[in-house]
Amino acid sequence: MPPHGFRRQPEQPEAPLAGHWFAGPAGRAVLDSEDEIVRLAATERPGQPWLRLAPTDGLAPAGERELSLHVAGGAFQGPVRCGLPLPLPSESMGTVVLQHVADGPVVPAVVLEEAARVLVPGGRLWLLALNPLAPYHLRWIRQGPSASEPIRWRRRLRAAGLVPEAVSQGVGPRWDILPNATLQQGAGMRAAFLLRAEKRVSPLTPLRARPALRFDTGVPAA
Repeated sequence: MPPHGFRRQPEQPEAPLAGHWFAGPAGRAVLDSEDEIVRLAATERPGQPWLRLAPTDGLAPAGERELSLHVAGGAFQGPVRCGLPLPLPSESMGTVVLQHVADGPVVPAVVLEEAARVLVPGGRLWLLALNPLAPYHLRWIRQGPSASEPIRWRRRLRAAGLVPEAVSQGVGPRWDILPNATLQQGAGMRAAFLLRAEKRVSPLTPLRARPALRFDTGVPAA
């Protein structure tokens, strides 16, 4: 049984995993394209800790006061090994970077709920996700990752109580396996996109009631 918040893996023992793809040349070209975005996120709220959830290990630290966890073995690994909910206090992180973790085994709704919980009021989520409309999707099809369009991610962000930006920004390769860090308005034909969302101090509209997150036995609740 996978930790709470992770999808059950297919029964086939040789089923491809998203983390393996991101660790390979095509996936690393996408991650390398996003280095400057992650560095910008790290400096958005100086002096405050920030959280980065990544799809694979081996990524260089991007800034001070970074807590970096990566997906491995159906859980997050790093300074701690955990599932969701994270063993972090509520409203403890100035910024959260979700870098393709929900393009693989992590359930999008659950990880977004957690991001909203640990963000301070006024903090921002930086979501990096694969673009299903990009020609580059032929490089990850049947290799483990999955992808959703920005409009679907906006709905998920709103459901988690966050306020997304109106326009995403495309980043990464179009077809060649080469990093491309330039940003464009809209996802377009780029391999990935950036979509940011803010945790408002007071929601502008009432939010639907959400079930409380279940804390596993032995993990202190925030």
